[in-house]
Amino acid sequence: MRMKQLLLVFFTVVLATVSCTTVKKTQVIQEAITKKDTAQTIVIKESPHVDSVAIVKEILGKVATSKIDFNTFNAKIKVSYEGAEKSDNYTVYLSMKKDSVILIKVTGTFLGIPGLGLEAKIKKDSITIVRHAGEKYVMYRSINYLPEVTQIPFDFATIQNILIGNPIFIDGNVISYKAGSSQLLVLMVGDVFKHLLTLDNTDFKVLHSKLDDVDLQRNRTCDITFGNYQPMGPYRFATYRSISVAEKSKLDIYLDFKEFNLNEPLKYNFEPPKKYKRK
Repeated sequence: MRMKQLLLVFFTVVLATVSCTTVKKTQVIQEAITKKDTAQTIVIKESPHVDSVAIVKEILGKVATSKIDFNTFNAKIKVSYEGAEKSDNYTVYLSMKKDSVILIKVTGTFLGIPGLGLEAKIKKDSITIVRHAGEKYVMYRSINYLPEVTQIPFDFATIQNILIGNPIFIDGNVISYKAGSSQLLVLMVGDVFKHLLTLDNTDFKVLHSKLDDVDLQRNRTCDITFGNYQPMGPYRFATYRSISVAEKSKLDIYLDFKEFNLNEPLKYNFEPPKKYKRK
């Protein structure tokens, strides 16, 4: 599996909450968003106008106040992916210190040999990647390497929030919503993506996120389902995430958090091997 694919498998989940920062006026709108590879069409039409701005502001306020606060976070994640040419399974070990560092270890079978394949350290301004399988090397890059290699607007805060399960860029860019008996659909349109967000109508946890490129020439789409919420301290944490990404080809990714804890000592450390060549 190439380095770019490994990064995409782990970080694609960030797409679930990407939107722009330009606030648009709430208005009555009918938006059709067609899911890739199916005939399903989701049509969302805003509820009759009462005080739409106040309603949306209240909803997003409740989403924002549910954010998980933490000092440290550790997790063990089973990652499966199915691509056009290959399917595989990996185990990802994660340690984070808030606003400081994200440490990642990826283990599995690489080049037919089981073991540690990839390590990464992400800081606010830099990323260090160690490849242990095949051609062994250490790569040092600016944090700008992530959006360059994945073509997705990643930064440290975005990655940190999505890994811990916090909503990001939920800042009022809503142009349409629909309230049902059990779910609330919110539509945001930004410079890059159209984002249809499905929330639980009781506690406003995220259930589903669908993004489509505004630029029809790119034609990217991303479907993410969040499920199996479990208690984590005083919070609720989505331990299962199903991700489907398509542009020229389709990639399905499944994240299953097997272990997770807050505010305990970091389980994993990171020291790039001195004998590896540098890239």
